[in-house]
Amino acid sequence: MYTLMSLVARFWSLSQRVAPADGVAGQLMERAQAGAGRNPQQAQELRRAACAYLSVVR
Repeated sequence: MYTLMSLVARFWSLSQRVAPADGVAGQLMERAQAGAGRNPQQAQELRRAACAYLSVVR
């Protein structure tokens, strides 16, 4: 029981740290998700751009 509560608490603390999706990286990821079915290569480029942005910002 303690293990389960520990996992829930850890998940809750991690979910609180996630940046809001209204930033540049969030918008890029949303565009990638929306266009993944039509053009998977462009979606992958958008995901890479979001990751690159986050690595520079952080």
